[in-house]
Amino acid sequence: QVQLVESGGGLVQAGGSLRLSCRASGGTFSSYTMGWFRQAPGKGREFVARITGSGGTTVYADSVKGRFTISRDNAKNTVFLQMNSLKPEDTAVYYCAATFLTPIPSNYPYWGQGTRVTVSS
Repeated sequence: QVQLVESGGGLVQAGGSLRLSCRASGGTFSSYTMGWFRQAPGKGREFVARITGSGGTTVYADSVKGRFTISRDNAKNTVFLQMNSLKPEDTAVYYCAATFLTPIPSNYPYWGQGTRVTVSS
């Protein structure tokens, strides 16, 4: 069983930056693809970014490409999401998730509790 705990959310002005962290416990962290998802008020959960176990491959949603960077430190069992040039539409609860399966959104069995990000205009 994998437990995930996110941190780093908060209130930031448009154009600002935040760095989210997600620490994992249980399982072999380097064997999991890690993903970040978000859910804005009144909307469904959407994919943001993912990174393979080795960190060699990253994938981003078009809406965050060029502004967000996902990375991981396998020695610290932690995945990060650096968010720059934030926009009000980035306001959401951000979740990290882990999978050892094909990393389509429905194949992530492990989820964190979420951290709230609010971007003011």
